[in-house]
Amino acid sequence: MQKVRIPQNSFQYGEISDNTVMRTDSPIYAASAQSLENMIVLPEGAVKKRHGTKFIDTASSYTNKEIHLTSFVFDDNEEYLIAIGDAFIAPFRLLSDGTVVNLNDVTVDTQSNPLPFDKDYLHEYNTAQYGDVMFICHPLFAPRMLTRTSLTTFEVSVFSFDESFDGKDTFQPYSVFHYTNQTLQVSSFSEGSNRTLTVNTPYFDTTGKHNNVVIRYGGNEIRIDSVTNTMNATGTVIKELSTRLTVTNPLRTRDGSTTIEITHINHGITAGSTINISDAVAVGGINASSINGNKVVIAVLDENTYTIGASASANESEDGGGFVKISSNGTTTNWDEQSFSALRGYPAAVTFHENRLCFAGTIAEPDTIFMSQLGEFFNYDVGDGDDTDAIILVAATGDVNEIRYMRSNRDLQIFTLSDELYIPTYLNQSITPTNAQIRKQTPFGTEFVLPTSIDGATIFVERGGRAVREYIYSDAEDAYIATGISTVASHLIVDPVDLAVVHSGFNTQESYAAMVMGNGDIGLFSSNRAEKRAAWTNLTTQGSFLSVAAIGDRLFVYSKLTNESGIDEYTICEFVDDIGLDNYAYYAYSSNPISLMISDPNDTWNVIGFDGTNKVYLGEFIVDSNIKIDLTAYTDYTHFYVGKKFTSKVVTNAIDTVAANGPVTGDVRGISTVVLNIKDSTSVKVNNRTINNITGFTGNKEVRLLGYGRNPQVTIEQVDPMPLQINGLISELIT
Repeated sequence: MQKVRIPQNSFQYGEISDNTVMRTDSPIYAASAQSLENMIVLPEGAVKKRHGTKFIDTASSYTNKEIHLTSFVFDDNEEYLIAIGDAFIAPFRLLSDGTVVNLNDVTVDTQSNPLPFDKDYLHEYNTAQYGDVMFICHPLFAPRMLTRTSLTTFEVSVFSFDESFDGKDTFQPYSVFHYTNQTLQVSSFSEGSNRTLTVNTPYFDTTGKHNNVVIRYGGNEIRIDSVTNTMNATGTVIKELSTRLTVTNPLRTRDGSTTIEITHINHGITAGSTINISDAVAVGGINASSINGNKVVIAVLDENTYTIGASASANESEDGGGFVKISSNGTTTNWDEQSFSALRGYPAAVTFHENRLCFAGTIAEPDTIFMSQLGEFFNYDVGDGDDTDAIILVAATGDVNEIRYMRSNRDLQIFTLSDELYIPTYLNQSITPTNAQIRKQTPFGTEFVLPTSIDGATIFVERGGRAVREYIYSDAEDAYIATGISTVASHLIVDPVDLAVVHSGFNTQESYAAMVMGNGDIGLFSSNRAEKRAAWTNLTTQGSFLSVAAIGDRLFVYSKLTNESGIDEYTICEFVDDIGLDNYAYYAYSSNPISLMISDPNDTWNVIGFDGTNKVYLGEFIVDSNIKIDLTAYTDYTHFYVGKKFTSKVVTNAIDTVAANGPVTGDVRGISTVVLNIKDSTSVKVNNRTINNITGFTGNKEVRLLGYGRNPQVTIEQVDPMPLQINGLISELIT
């Protein structure tokens, strides 16, 4: 019989999958655990019991209980927690003393219309904030703006594009949704209503979604008022259908000919169409009166030129005509339609990048990015392609690729259903219409969980919801890479639905990513790239975690409890260090039973008493028929914390070693003694044996005779709502 003392000095790699049970050769095995439930991996390698959650507010008054949490930060002094629910937004103000104040809910927009938010899509919303305004996007509704109007009030409005001074031009993006040779004709080019729009093949939507949609005909706007059938509609010409040709002297004559060639860039005009020419001057010996007026297009030479006939012959070949204006109600292929509408869908993704507001991922154009003019967030006029003009880019990477998210980092990172892309920044130059291009990088795809930055990388959930990756630029490869960070803890990744990163949270200098899973748990991730360390732990509660949001070093969670009557109770809470209870609330001592904020008769709650110096666990209490618990006998305590307890547990990997004749993995072996090093800990069990006489204990504790088995493990557990920190352990193995 041989005795070997095997130390575990660190848990820095967190919880690992049982698929690694035979990887005893890996340094990860020696510094990880099979289970870390409700524990946090500290930067030094120790593990500590997670924070409890302090009750902030209940959502029991809402018709539908599901909400999505997000943050709204104006500056370090003005921070808000935002709850987006079914047709409402509930803002909470964070005060400097740590308290959270529930402000008035917003249920209608500035036009008194109900808010479009739906509980079925809560985790698909995409947000971006600039100053006092947060933009909220989803493909099924026009972007909404949540605006802070004072320290304590918010309003919601529909995003609207800038307009020209006369209101006849809307600076919105336009897209071509018709076939290449599909033509449009308008009954009149003059301003006014009751204009007939006719196409040569079916185009118009007859369900009403085309109503109020703007068609751009030769660069001018026509609003569709009603649809007669798929080939005919009635609309209003907002601005005379005219184009001032950008080419100087666009008319060309031939000596002795009545034919005039017109240079009209991307004209879209067809042969036989009637155009109206104005503002022309004499050219080639033909006077202006013979050029201006209604003319029939004789022939289309190419996409930029066509010919007409003058009423007189030229006496010389000449380029001239001045700055000509062309008006037409004739047949044209040069027309397009507003990009965002109920018919074509609205952007799924939104972000700010290099002083532009960027949208992407509509239903009709899922692979297209729309970037505003520089510094003009409501202007999407592409103009002449100047450096400050708006930019429209298509992610032409092969298959049509649905853009789900964008992140502004060193470059504009783009996350799609199938790939990860980016728009590079060249030599510290801003993105412009002439240098903007989309590059494909990695082929994993992204689930509906907002990618978030941590430790210099952007983490995202891979398509399928079974893996998490970090997207980071590699100088060595001169490209972005998407390394898996959940490989050794793949069992914890169960259909993630929400993600937030808390910086310097949990009383450490490290950042943590809290990922809410579809099973109601939270996967807590921390990393240190310099040390090549990544750690996952699993957070559980008596119920389910549903959503999470971080503001600086504060982490908030939305959770569901099911009471004894089978009724779900929903609460917003904050992770707070000093109390090991979930959904806990503070109550001062009273000579009468205490009325609880939420509960149900016969429900069980746990109580910690505070006597002014110490916190003492008082046990479980059953709620009476009046939703009260009786603490009148505890006169030594000034106040109480009432909440739900949770279990914290560490299960080590199988204790292993290498004997003279090779590894002992799978052999029967025993653990004779474990020396546990703990800090400020109370009420600890090791393999179901209670360590006696420890209250706030720091130091080594020895536990003997833990039994035999083929894969002996050490289980450290705490069920009481008290502190626990494990720095390491030494196991004496008998082989």
